[in-house]
Amino acid sequence: MAFPYIRTMGTEVDAFLGQLARHLRPEVKKLAGLLLRRLNGEFPELWENADIEVLTLEETAQHVTALLDLLEARPGASVPEAPPAALDIARLYARRGIPVSRLLRAYRLGHLSLLEQLQAEAPRLTDDWHMINLATVRLVAIGFDYVDRSSEQVVASYQEERDRLLRRRLALTDRASKRIGTTLDISRTAEELTEVCTEDFADLVTVDLFDSALDETGTGPPEALTQRRVAQRSVLDDCPESPLRIGGTHTYPDDSEPVRALTTGRSVLHHIAGTEMPPWVAPSEFHGRVLRDLGLHSVLLVPLHARGEILGLVQFVRHRTSAPFDDDDLLLAQEIVSRAAVSIDNARRYTHERSTALALQRTLLPGNTVRHAAVETAARYLPAGSRAGVGGDWYDVIPLSGARVALVVGDVVGHGLHAAATMGRLRTAVRAFADIDLMPDELLTHLDDVVIRMQREESPDEGETSATCLYAVYDPVSRRCSLASAGHVPPTFVTPSKISEALPEVPIGPPLGLGGLPFETAEFELPEGSLLALHTDGLIAGLTRDVDQGLATLHDVLTSAPDSLEEICDRLLAALLPDRPADDVALLVARTRALDPDHVATMDLPPDPAAVSGARRFASDVLTAWGLEELSFTTELVVSELVTNAIRYGKSPIQLRLILQSTLTCEVSDASSTAPHLRRARIYDEGGRGLLLVAQCAERWGTRHGREGKVIWAEQALPADSASTAEAT
Repeated sequence: MAFPYIRTMGTEVDAFLGQLARHLRPEVKKLAGLLLRRLNGEFPELWENADIEVLTLEETAQHVTALLDLLEARPGASVPEAPPAALDIARLYARRGIPVSRLLRAYRLGHLSLLEQLQAEAPRLTDDWHMINLATVRLVAIGFDYVDRSSEQVVASYQEERDRLLRRRLALTDRASKRIGTTLDISRTAEELTEVCTEDFADLVTVDLFDSALDETGTGPPEALTQRRVAQRSVLDDCPESPLRIGGTHTYPDDSEPVRALTTGRSVLHHIAGTEMPPWVAPSEFHGRVLRDLGLHSVLLVPLHARGEILGLVQFVRHRTSAPFDDDDLLLAQEIVSRAAVSIDNARRYTHERSTALALQRTLLPGNTVRHAAVETAARYLPAGSRAGVGGDWYDVIPLSGARVALVVGDVVGHGLHAAATMGRLRTAVRAFADIDLMPDELLTHLDDVVIRMQREESPDEGETSATCLYAVYDPVSRRCSLASAGHVPPTFVTPSKISEALPEVPIGPPLGLGGLPFETAEFELPEGSLLALHTDGLIAGLTRDVDQGLATLHDVLTSAPDSLEEICDRLLAALLPDRPADDVALLVARTRALDPDHVATMDLPPDPAAVSGARRFASDVLTAWGLEELSFTTELVVSELVTNAIRYGKSPIQLRLILQSTLTCEVSDASSTAPHLRRARIYDEGGRGLLLVAQCAERWGTRHGREGKVIWAEQALPADSASTAEAT
């Protein structure tokens, strides 16, 4: 059954609502202003920023217009889409981190206020309260349909923006994890932090570190709040926002936000209202004007905190980006800075350990080029340029008895302080064994025992100690070189004729620390003026070059080498290491010399006590020929005691040898392996005082063992004029 009255009233209500919409259309801006004043108390965030305030006014006007358009439309018209400004402000709320519940509440209150305004205007068009009531019911239904429809779209825009921000933040976190901490360099790590965070997060990023954190010795006062700017980056050229330049130092006022952040270790989100610039942001009036002109509005202060220690402060600043930092941004900044702090602390610890290890390494290596009559030497040590750090490479030149010299090069497996300290212990052990004149293979055997003992003493965390070593002994009298290798690459030889003569192959024994395996000594003669290059494998091996290629290059450089050994070292490094080495490099270059035959005198002695007097006369005659008559008395005494000991306790053949070099050396050799030693003679003993007399007369004395017996030797200093003459010849 039809109800024409109801249909008539429905048509009249629609017509009345259309008339009401046309009546209010000129008042759209006024209605929007009334609605905003209604929301002013409950939603202060709408007026905290000028761009939000303008956009909110535009959005409200668009909502009023859309609802009036819906009232004017014919019955059954579809609910219109939410206006563009409503979607924009939803995205803005999402960027500001304002909860969506606040946005929806503002929506409900705003539309309710608008319906109240429309209802209040209805009595001005009619005094038919029945019509007004029907229009109100219809108005509420239409209004809430519009609110539901537009709210769905607004929430969708809000969530879409939040998802986009989440993806961007995840991408930023991912970039930070990949790009921050790629090196073990403090400054570069700080630069990487600023580069990542100025791409789409902040407009300016600065990194300040305490001077104590940058102090390589680690002895800086931790209470000092002086900071050094190690990195900064801006979206603008030349960082106009910052009054500091990289490397500059500064302190913040005691009551400032940065100091509170540093002392408490808590991050700070600071919004700057209007043109007010705190002194810690703008330390000068000029700088304050610059920041106000740029529109700086928010700052994040995040302490660099690693392993229980605050290293410095990172500032994130926004001025070109309209959205201020929010709590989510603060959490994101804290996560990125936390990762960067660990990388910076690793770099700081690495730098400190590397500096300590390098200082230890250089302290343990020979400080100056060693001058020796048997060889001329030059050396280089290059620490690694990679993350590996300082290693345990070393070289040494050790004077031995009888004018001989030992040339040593070694390499401890590993890097850092442990490797450098191990190197120092092994170098000391080599010098101690060299001092008792061990043969090269015997010395390496004893050194192998030392490494095995060190392995037993060290903790499992330090790793197993292992090393390689090459020990060579050169005798300028015989021009013979004897050497043994413990897992170390043999030296490269080049003769004065620039033609490699056939030298015996140098057997390479096992590395030190394996134990139970033999070492072998190779012996050969070298022409005077031959070049020897002893080095660690870092010189010849590389990522793009194999060992054979490196050895060929090394030989070519030595073949065309100049006279200067220092220049030879420079040429070798330039040819083999154009870039910083990936591993430590120790290089020792030596040019052999031959002792003038006129400075060596030998005498074979029979095992007869009567030969002692002849040995004394021989020594006196030789010293006269050398112009060393003033040493005759002490020399005859030393010769007498040494020859007597050899005849009495040794075995034939017995030989006396005098060597004039920078010192005067008396040597007596025999075929016995029994070594004499000092002892305290009693009052009525007829013997036992010989070596005591030798020790009192000589500067140094000792015994060395060989394959065919032993040699007892004693050295005396030359008179000043004779010493200079001996060195010149």
